Amino acid sequence: MRCRPEHLTEREEILGHIRRAIVDRGEALSVRELSAALGLSSPSTVVYHLQNLEQRGALTRDGLGWCTCRLTW
Repeated sequence: MRCRPEHLTEREEILGHIRRAIVDRGEALSVRELSAALGLSSPSTVVYHLQNLEQRGALTRDGLGWCTCRLTW
């Protein structure tokens, strides 16, 4: 079981991982990499959160995959 600070939501954690990956690697993590980093067994949970973040305007995708996303916040 993983521990997460109580003040961070999974969406905020996802944005943090994406932000660090873009700074370090120049591109966002894949869905599988994000699910592993968050300790989630199902990539579909990450996709659900990514789609919500995209709908809320927190990130946009340049292509079809999530590795091409850019943060707007």
